[in-house]
Amino acid sequence: MTIKLCVLLWATAGCEAALVDYEDTVLALIPQHGGQVVSRVRRLDRTEGPFEVQLITFPDDDSVSDYMNDPVRQSLADVHRRAIARTEVIPIEIVV
Repeated sequence: MTIKLCVLLWATAGCEAALVDYEDTVLALIPQHGGQVVSRVRRLDRTEGPFEVQLITFPDDDSVSDYMNDPVRQSLADVHRRAIARTEVIPIEIVV
């Protein structure tokens, strides 16, 4: 069963560029685990809400787990903690 996720990311104040750099690196790992970044968008204004929203698919739960435990991704945990204030991952159905 294909896993479809909507990932919402809030940047730590002043760390938007660090969030982008971190996500550039870790999202590049997704294809190695059978996944695909379907969409990646960022807000243009500085109002409340997530700074970046991603739609990602994986072939199954094991591939999600493999990605989450990827050694490169794990080695960047400190960068993640500094740059990203909040992450929300929502299982979704793509309807259009």
